[in-house]
Amino acid sequence: MSTFKAPKGTYDLIPPESAKYLAVREAISAPLRNSGYGYIETPGFENVELFARGVGESTDIVTKEMYAFETKGGDRLALRPEGTASVLRAALEANLHKAGNLPVKLWYSGSYYRYERPQKGRYRHFSQVGAEAIGAEDPALDAELIILADQAYRSLGLRNFRILLNSLGDKECRPVYRAALQEFLRGVDLDEETLRRAEINPLRVLDDKRDDVQKQLTGAPLLRDYLCDACKAYHEEVRDLITAAGVTFEDDPKLVRGLDYYTRTTFEFVHDGLGSQSAVGGGGRYDGLSEMIGGPALPSVGWALGVDRTVLALEAEGVELEIPASTSVFAVPLGEEARRVLFGVVTELRKLGVPADFSYGAKGLKGAMKNANRSGARYTVVAGERDLAEGVVQLKDMESGEQAAVGVGEIVAELRSRLG
Repeated sequence: MSTFKAPKGTYDLIPPESAKYLAVREAISAPLRNSGYGYIETPGFENVELFARGVGESTDIVTKEMYAFETKGGDRLALRPEGTASVLRAALEANLHKAGNLPVKLWYSGSYYRYERPQKGRYRHFSQVGAEAIGAEDPALDAELIILADQAYRSLGLRNFRILLNSLGDKECRPVYRAALQEFLRGVDLDEETLRRAEINPLRVLDDKRDDVQKQLTGAPLLRDYLCDACKAYHEEVRDLITAAGVTFEDDPKLVRGLDYYTRTTFEFVHDGLGSQSAVGGGGRYDGLSEMIGGPALPSVGWALGVDRTVLALEAEGVELEIPASTSVFAVPLGEEARRVLFGVVTELRKLGVPADFSYGAKGLKGAMKNANRSGARYTVVAGERDLAEGVVQLKDMESGEQAAVGVGEIVAELRSRLG
């Protein structure tokens, strides 16, 4: 037995369970690929300052959860705790915003890392699929992304999720609300660390999940009462567009995201079957992030959906994904000549796109047929010396149990015909 185990708070994806994760990634990305979003992939680590500036120096992600380290060359790097800052950095570095076609629409899939207390639905290594639309300020873009996420979840068969929606205002109206919220928070009974956070970024206190803190927030001023006319009009159009598309949502005036860069539209996808870790994804508009990390003004919007959380949500609803069998044809050779012939058949089937596998090793018929059963193949091709002497192989339907002799030269065409 190996003496090594996966690090605490991480997990391995192993067949057949891993097929669910691949199916979820495919379902989430499919609507994006159909809507003009191109794939982007960024490094697993970045300069620490990218996240300190973008995510926010006062956030738990940066102060407590980020895996930061110093290289032998003295560079301060961090494993990426989220995707937006990295994607925007890559887009700016490649000058995608100068190509003349805004917004730049990108989607990504990858692993992210945060040092936090491991529990079901919250890991130190987790997987997300995300989307970013960079360089345009348009309520239709915000609505598009919410609609595409809703479409992705529904294509998987999820039904018991809710979309929470709010506006965080902009640089004109949020400072007025920020001051009002700080004044309120100074008058309630909060612990020293929370009070310190309130002075740096009071909106993050609203995101505190502790019951004792939430009780203290009763009667706190709401941002929606402080929105300027422009933000009100923008938010109403987002709401109207989502409603017209048939997507249901709930207005949540206390909803804030745990990252500093969000402005105006903010949203979260929650599933009540997941207990305390109910969020399966979320996002919003981040019009000032580009400038925070040294780029030009590029109003943008995006989201990230948790693959791990989505799988848990599917399990909570009892949704069984239709995962196609990884193998359609399994070849069982009996003898050296049969190994040569059937290996050629398997190779030809694979070239034609038919999933096929082979009985490797010197197994007898009984052991090889057990492997064929475990593979989930619809058909098994068996050949021995006598079969080849007659110019045939035996084709067995694993569902019906029927078996028939088929000419060696016709077996590939026969299987393609049967499998459609």
